[in-house]
Amino acid sequence: MESLKGKHIVLGISGGIAAFKSAYLLRLLIKRGAEVQVVITPNGKEFITPATLAALSGKPVVSEFFAANSGEWHSHVDLGLWADLMIIAPATASTIGKMANGIADNMLITTYLSAKEQVMVAPAMDLDMWAHPSTQRNVATLKQDGVLIVEPQAGFLASGLTGKGRMEEPEKIVEAAENYFNTSAKDKDFAGKKVVISAGPTYENIDPVRFIGNYSSGKMGFALANEFRTRGAEVTIVAGPVCSDLKLCEGVKRVDVRNAKEMLHAMQNEYADADVAIMAAAVADYAPAEELTHKIKRENKDELTLKLVKNPDIAGTLGSVKGDRILVGFALETDNEFENAIGKMQRKNLDMIVLNSLRDPGAGMMTDTNKITIFRRNGDKEEFELKSKSEVASDIADAILSLCKR
Repeated sequence: MESLKGKHIVLGISGGIAAFKSAYLLRLLIKRGAEVQVVITPNGKEFITPATLAALSGKPVVSEFFAANSGEWHSHVDLGLWADLMIIAPATASTIGKMANGIADNMLITTYLSAKEQVMVAPAMDLDMWAHPSTQRNVATLKQDGVLIVEPQAGFLASGLTGKGRMEEPEKIVEAAENYFNTSAKDKDFAGKKVVISAGPTYENIDPVRFIGNYSSGKMGFALANEFRTRGAEVTIVAGPVCSDLKLCEGVKRVDVRNAKEMLHAMQNEYADADVAIMAAAVADYAPAEELTHKIKRENKDELTLKLVKNPDIAGTLGSVKGDRILVGFALETDNEFENAIGKMQRKNLDMIVLNSLRDPGAGMMTDTNKITIFRRNGDKEEFELKSKSEVASDIADAILSLCKR
């Protein structure tokens, strides 16, 4: 199956023992129909010969700035423009450090700095090097720059070796490339837009060990963040205390908060230059009037009175300064669902509200599915069947896109 037919891929190889896997990776890319140009570091040639790579790719391997025989100049700029994707596998700690800090002392790094399309990196080094703070800082910098890091999942492999630091298998790297191109085939219809999303619950402290909260898992907000990032948006998610296993796409900025006041402050900061804001968090309406610094002791009393005060209305606050932004809210209801959702949309100056009801099995909090109805300010209403939250996120993004085009 030529799933990569017509794609131009630069395969960068740096000097690590995992370089022997690069020949197999190259073969798989060619088999999928890609046209591949290999760029190898001087150290990389110590582990695998350019002759082997040239035979597999059908192209001379690029290593130096000038060809050894003819003196021909190898243009890293032209390579960067030619490539639809750049894969660096293996990427050693040294190469990752040079990429993160712009140390352009070889052909591979200068090509990386000239790349106009996506760059994908498969790290390969021993576990201690991978865990070192400097390596992790460099990896974090690359992620921030939009580089896709392809690495094995944590845990122990069948071989007994830990996955961290080990170069991902060539089949998985090819799969990641295919997924990238499949995703890229979609219109990047939110490119150039900044989307800020709130997610999860808020916890309002009573004392050092107790709080007022709710059952929100954050799954819907995280699904939205991943959907918008996939579709080209700059995405920030402001997350309350959510499930620890929730994952975000590369490039999504995450801001962690605990209570409603912190969420309001973070949302206001991100809202300043946002194009779209989505209030998917389940914010506690009330908080204890006083947060005690000591644990409340159980006494011989049948009752304990807790005084609550209203939390800030985050959606209403943002709605009061909405301007040209698109502002979307969520409503979770148990009765009079349509009336309550429409009323909330109008009161808070929202452009759209997403309703889900606890009376619908599989909808609402702590589930992997949701059943929604979307209301728009112009009176339009759209009802959807029960779907996975990732599919629901796609439906919501489509609805927001229709508002962007008006």
